[in-house]
Amino acid sequence: MCADTPDYKDTLNLPQTDFPMRAGLPTREPAWLERWEKLGVYDRLREKDGRKPFVLHDGPPYANGHLHIGHALNKTIKDMIVRSHQMMGFDSRYVPGWDCHGLPIEWKIEEEYRQKGKDKDDVPVVDFRQECRRFAEKWVDIQRDEFKRLGITGNWADPYLTMDFHAERVIAEEFMKFLMNGTLYQGSKPVMWSPVEETALAEAEVEYHDKESFTIWVKFRVTDFALPDIALAGEEDTPEAREAVIQAEADAARDFSGAYVIIWTTTPWTIPSNKAVVFGEDVSYGLYEITGRPEECWARIGDRYILADKMAAQVMSRARLDETMYRRLRNVTPAQLAGMTLTHPLAGAEGSNGEWDDLRDFRAADFVSDEEGTGFVHCAPSHGMEEFELYRDLGMLEQVITYNVMDDGTFREDLPFFGGTRILRAKPKGGDWEGDANTAVINKLIETGGLLARGKIKHSYPHSWRSKAPVIYRNTPQWFAAIDRPIDDGQSDYGDTIRKRALTSIDQLVKFTPQSGRNRLYSMIETRPDWVLSRQRAWGVPLTCFTKKGALPTDPDFLLRNEAVNARIAEAFEAEGADCWYAEVAKERFLANDANP
Repeated sequence: MCADTPDYKDTLNLPQTDFPMRAGLPTREPAWLERWEKLGVYDRLREKDGRKPFVLHDGPPYANGHLHIGHALNKTIKDMIVRSHQMMGFDSRYVPGWDCHGLPIEWKIEEEYRQKGKDKDDVPVVDFRQECRRFAEKWVDIQRDEFKRLGITGNWADPYLTMDFHAERVIAEEFMKFLMNGTLYQGSKPVMWSPVEETALAEAEVEYHDKESFTIWVKFRVTDFALPDIALAGEEDTPEAREAVIQAEADAARDFSGAYVIIWTTTPWTIPSNKAVVFGEDVSYGLYEITGRPEECWARIGDRYILADKMAAQVMSRARLDETMYRRLRNVTPAQLAGMTLTHPLAGAEGSNGEWDDLRDFRAADFVSDEEGTGFVHCAPSHGMEEFELYRDLGMLEQVITYNVMDDGTFREDLPFFGGTRILRAKPKGGDWEGDANTAVINKLIETGGLLARGKIKHSYPHSWRSKAPVIYRNTPQWFAAIDRPIDDGQSDYGDTIRKRALTSIDQLVKFTPQSGRNRLYSMIETRPDWVLSRQRAWGVPLTCFTKKGALPTDPDFLLRNEAVNARIAEAFEAEGADCWYAEVAKERFLANDANP
């Protein structure tokens, strides 16, 4: 302070106190923690024999970073519950734990690799797993100290860790129960897939956020029409009636030939994988002719579109057509729709190499309605569960499954027009994950005359809870537990399938407070598909099963079911952890003389 500036410090009357700043926490808090440690409060409380036990089963945090306000809120509420029950006379136990496996920790190690310019694929899997283990161990110790500083009472000296060798053994044993009771199978079906993380995700690993998506209306041309059989009987079977039927058939053939079935989708990138279109048998359809058009409109005068009557005005509006620019020509019955043959909008396009020249299947499906869209659903069974199940039940999966989308969300390199384009970016740009695949598909549809209209829609969409990136449905080979397959294990008191046992347990063995928790869990299990067990990751407990070389997943001897092999695996995991599964001689070690490696 310069001489010309007055110093007011000595003119202030400030209170004097012996209280330390911030309650002296930097020195006093460690002393409190040390005292609590010496007292062993948690262990002393366990000495009270004869009390009724109260156990709080804690959903563990991930060992991958410092605590945040969510951890603090979660653990302090649980600590209040544990302490209050101890004061009410229970033997109230709290055993803390950590989830040490899986994507969150693996993601952190991969981030470190990227910063160092290191490629994960160049690192031996056991070395990578050891790095993940060391990372988790470090953060378990850090988080344990931070939880202690929150004053949480628990058995901090002996927590449970999913990466403990014993825990890995138990997890493997539970998996091998599926193997032995016949519920384990390898299948292929659309699962929620994260292109950014290149792995399948379970429902619990997905969260829903609003997302703005492209939405398009696409034209599938009617190239053939087989007339439905119309039987005339009794007094109706007259020459005049037969002539009327013939004329009606001729009129229908004339009206439908060259018409277009219009579909609507919010995933333009699935159009190259389209194999079919489906309609609803309870939906009212009409044939509409375009009689006028404004500028900058993809509809053409004379075009005829087949649409659900309920959605026709809305579709025309999105195509910039007002009610004076089109007219309804006639009804279209489900029987007439069933007689039509459609072509893909990219069929015959120059440079397509015949990729989409096959005729599209066109049939009824019970999941089609006229509440939104056009009354028709475009089917890419590799990317939609309802379509997949429809063609699975028809025994036609081999005819409709495509493999156009790779693990990273790019189109296969040899796919005409779109090879190498990305559905999602590897990294967001300004918070936007949108890749170039949707735009490429839309532009090609415009070029080939297959697009009627386009727009944007904001809707709730699944995202990976870890990367926050959108996910897609993608057909991939995975391992599943069949939750509706009967289990003959002599334990059918609560049902003979996984689903029945889970639902019965919810109703008879668990008391929920509040009841809404029960309803949510029950409805989720009641409708869920088979349980996806596999993940495309390195840091976790491996799927400990062997398959027969050359056998198909549907063959009865595809999976090796051998108790001696399972016992050797369990014993090795207990002693060495799951890393032993990746050793060079693991197969020979576990199979021994019970099977030919």
